[in-house]
Order: sequence, then C-alpha cells, then structure tokens
Amino acid sequence: MVKIVGIAGSLRPGSYSHKALAIAAERVRALGAEVEILDLRSLHLPFCDGGDDYSDYPDVARLQQAFRQADGIILATPEYHGSVSGVLKNALDLMGFEEFTDKVVGNISVLGGQPNSNALNDLRTILRWVHAWVIPEQVAIGQAWKAFDAEGNLSDEALSKRFDAFAKSLVENTRKLRSVAVSA
Repeated sequence: MVKIVGIAGSLRPGSYSHKALAIAAERVRALGAEVEILDLRSLHLPFCDGGDDYSDYPDVARLQQAFRQADGIILATPEYHGSVSGVLKNALDLMGFEEFTDKVVGNISVLGGQPNSNALNDLRTILRWVHAWVIPEQVAIGQAWKAFDAEGNLSDEALSKRFDAFAKSLVENTRKLRSVAVSA
C-alpha cells in the first residue's frame, strides 16, 4: 500500500483549499492508498530562516518525518496574488531534498476568480528544485465560492471527474515509482 501525505496552504476557517484536499484524499483512499493529512493550522511552525536548527519547534520535525515516510504528496493552495500562499511556501521551505526526492506530487489550486495555472506552475518549479515528480494532472478550482455545496461536496460533475483523474494518476504513478525504487 502506498502512503500519501497532504497539506493545504490555508489558515482560514472553512478554507476551500482544505475542502479540495479532503476531496482529493477521499478519492485517493478509494483507490487503496493510505492518506495522512497534516493541518498547518494546528502545527506550530516558525518562519523559515534558511537554517537547519528548528529544535525549538517539534512540529517541524513532525512535518519533515511525515513527508519522508510518504510515497506521494498532495499539495493544495489558495492562489494569492498570482502564486502559492506564503503559508504553503514556508512549510515547503522548512523541508528539502530528503522530504521530496523521488516523491510523486499532485497539485491543487483554489481561486476566487477564473481558474488559471499560476500557482500550479510555481509549485512545479519549486518541486522540480527539490527533485520531486509532479503528475501532469492538476486541479485548478476557479470561483471556489460556488464550486462546493454546503456540505463541502463538489457542485460540478466535470470538476468531480478531474479529481477522479487526479487521484488515479497520483496513486498509479506513486505505485510505479515506488516499485522502481524498491527493485533498484
């Protein structure tokens, strides 16, 4: 069984990024993967200062360990000013090659306006630098305020199908890369 860890880069209560992450996690679980969601709202993380010693912040070690033990990763971010949220970027900056090398990653962005790929493209650049493998399937949810119903379910069938394709690609590619790594 592959293990997937996910985080959402939003601190807002009722966050659409968290709703999108929950849907992705549900779809990934349905395909037989184990999923762990870390909530950055409950972790006490410092601002990354470029150093290596965060011993005063045990949640940094918890975050790093969860990512090291994962086979695959889901990242969900609101798009702020045309890019990833500072919260997500800071969490990623607290990690590096040990947490991401040869991990398969799926990216989701949530926007108040029309869907675009700005945050997703920035995530691809960041993840390439830490040697992760980003799946080509990605989800950009525009006009997030109308994409979910009151229970947090998707309102649009086409978007739901995109989440299915996203989950399938993430799980299949994680299994493939894991099997290659195990046999090497």
